[in-house]
Amino acid sequence: MTKILRTTTACLLAAAVAVTVSASPAAAGDHAGHRTDDHARLQQVLDRAVADGMPGAMAEVRDGRRSWFGTAGVADTDTDLKRRRQEYFRAGSTTKTFVAVVVLKLVAEGRLSLDDTVDKWLPGVVKGNGHDGSKITIRQLLNQTSGIFSYTSDADLATEQWSTAFLKARFNSYRPEQLVKTAMRNPPSFAPGKGWAYSNTNFTLAGMIIEKVTGRSYAEEINRRIIRPLGLRKTYLPGEDTKLRKPHARHYVKFPVGEDTTTPYDLTDMNPSWAGAAGSIVSTMNDLHTFYRAVLNGRLLPPALQKEMFTTVSTKGAQWIDNTAYGLGIFSQKLSCGVTVWGNGGRIHGSWTYAMGTRDGRHMVVTNINGDWGNPISILTEEMEAEMCPPRSR
Repeated sequence: MTKILRTTTACLLAAAVAVTVSASPAAAGDHAGHRTDDHARLQQVLDRAVADGMPGAMAEVRDGRRSWFGTAGVADTDTDLKRRRQEYFRAGSTTKTFVAVVVLKLVAEGRLSLDDTVDKWLPGVVKGNGHDGSKITIRQLLNQTSGIFSYTSDADLATEQWSTAFLKARFNSYRPEQLVKTAMRNPPSFAPGKGWAYSNTNFTLAGMIIEKVTGRSYAEEINRRIIRPLGLRKTYLPGEDTKLRKPHARHYVKFPVGEDTTTPYDLTDMNPSWAGAAGSIVSTMNDLHTFYRAVLNGRLLPPALQKEMFTTVSTKGAQWIDNTAYGLGIFSQKLSCGVTVWGNGGRIHGSWTYAMGTRDGRHMVVTNINGDWGNPISILTEEMEAEMCPPRSR
């Protein structure tokens, strides 16, 4: 598989030896983030993203009780409709944070342990080509140190997903068990606990474990334990529903592999079951602000499990986002000015999302781009720098 394809799939639902780093709400290196009512630099990043070819971009800042919303470009290249704060969009791997919170809630109830093996709950599912579920813990699934191969990096599936072949395959249906079997066709990235690599299979398995423990799907448990209690009225797991609820922007793709890598295609409509517990959630700016603030300020978990969630491992050396460390379904990113932001992001066809903020959740940026070519991670990081770093530090 080409390097660009591996990088693309590794960042989807965007191996160093794992080094544990403890993080606390009062960590000195986290700082408070730059506080200002002038968001001109952030608006400039949005404008530049569109000038460089993205269809549209939007960002919303919340800092205590203050908020700001900015947009550039369009939601629909045919109608030139502007992007709107209330839009639904596919939020990719932010799904992982929702799944991790549900797992940790089950731990709090004594229904499972982070040290349980995958085989305890899914006997024989992780097996073959060097994979061994009896040696992999739930914690290793959630912090991406299991070594389990990511099904989205399987050569056949990746070609189907990230070339024009997807134009015909986008309405195909996938079961979690099928996706895990696809991963098992490939060898692991490393022995359990001996490295770090982003794997969507980890969270597919976590979703399957939720169902085994509760008797309900991960989607039902996310609804019951997070969406309804927090009043996230515009967040949902679409299952196999191919349509986005309205209003929404169009989601545009340039396929990174194959003969046609320059044509933008509208892939707003698709069956997201292939992303499942790893990246299928749909949400809005407001709901992601509400959810991640609750995650960051400790509202959703007891203190001991909040500490577990924010205990990170290094991602250095992996094909992933620079200057990051990964916790349980959440990650930190150290910006050039020394400020550390926390949250998650996600890529799915035609949509990049970032929801990051200070460790206490008071100062946050949620942003979405409705195009997935070029280097959106660079754009998203620039947005965080523009908002969180004092001008003198840049």
